[in-house]
Amino acid sequence: MDLLETLGLNCIFLAFPILVYLLHLIYTKNTNTKEKNIFLDLALLLSIFLIIKSYKKSIFIYQLLLINIPLIIAYLKKRKILIVGISLILILLLYYNYHINIYLLIIEYALYTFIYFKTINRGFDKFLSMFLFIKSFINSLEIFIFINPDASFIYKTYLAFIDVFILNMVTYILLFLMKKTEEIVDLNITLRELEKEKKLRESLFKMTHEIKNPLAVCKGYIDMIRQDKATKEQKDKYINIINDEISRTLLLMDDFLDYSKIKVTKEIIDITLLIDEIVDSLSTILKTKNIKLSKYIPEEDIYINADYNRLKQVIINIIKNAIEAKNGRKNLTIEIRIIKNKNGIRIIISDNGIGMDKKTLGSINNMFYTTKAKGTGLGIPLSNEIINLHGGSIKYHSTPGRGTKVNIILPVGE
Repeated sequence: MDLLETLGLNCIFLAFPILVYLLHLIYTKNTNTKEKNIFLDLALLLSIFLIIKSYKKSIFIYQLLLINIPLIIAYLKKRKILIVGISLILILLLYYNYHINIYLLIIEYALYTFIYFKTINRGFDKFLSMFLFIKSFINSLEIFIFINPDASFIYKTYLAFIDVFILNMVTYILLFLMKKTEEIVDLNITLRELEKEKKLRESLFKMTHEIKNPLAVCKGYIDMIRQDKATKEQKDKYINIINDEISRTLLLMDDFLDYSKIKVTKEIIDITLLIDEIVDSLSTILKTKNIKLSKYIPEEDIYINADYNRLKQVIINIIKNAIEAKNGRKNLTIEIRIIKNKNGIRIIISDNGIGMDKKTLGSINNMFYTTKAKGTGLGIPLSNEIINLHGGSIKYHSTPGRGTKVNIILPVGE
């Protein structure tokens, strides 16, 4: 009973700070504010502290095993300094409590880092399965050699089984909860963005109606001026009315431009983390539509001075256009590639969709131009403006029947 009670308490100690972090994540994404990674770091360190504080060697010797889960989450979120810190904590705890050879421990946790960088481009699930397999195997050896060397073989096998079961079960449950929470948040944001797009479309229709009215008045009075029956006094009166209507139209346009003016707030961001977040948020949609998305990004973090949310808006819009370019094709693939050089970075997004002809390609930068039945024709022009405000450029290359490639060039240090 003591073992189950201790295990339950430690699972609560492990999960509670992480759940608090998820609440913080929900708040930041719903209020459209930048997530601060320090809250994740504090949550993981607090989980470790609570587990260590409640540690009772005589009751449950595998409490320290649960500290590996914050380490896994640190790998998932690419928190390099935190990875090193938690690894050192684990090495020292295992060394002082069970007298496991410290050099073996250093090699073990260095091996996890090596595997992480080797498997990073193949997805986190690959790293997770290898981490859990190696950790389960090594911990089983530690039970036989260091922790319970004098116990019977059957008892040590039982302990090793419990060890593997607890580590895998708690890890997958906690990561599942984190993933589902983030998916729900991203889905809510996507729905909110769709609602914004709907409101924008409605605003455009209203604006069209408002502009159409004075233009129709102007056309009517111009037709009357052309008639020979109109006197000079009438013509002067009609011209004054036309002038007033044109002034009103210009005022409406100025109001619309002020309303829709794009603002960019730059800060230091990790572009690789941004790409990962976008891919994760779109994974459900891509899976539903049977679309394969591949990403090829450098292993190291790439920091640039940019507006996180605005760049996210641009990249999602490009991927959304690529998804819509499927048009009945069975094997649509989308590829995201990041290339870094001394002048800046290139984000290349390509697909093998239906592509565009020269006429369409030459018109896509025009405001309100669209080939979609329900499109607004604003996505590409707004994306161009956002990239220009970052001091970068965006270019489109497309061939009918072969797909489209979008090149985004951004400065690193601007």
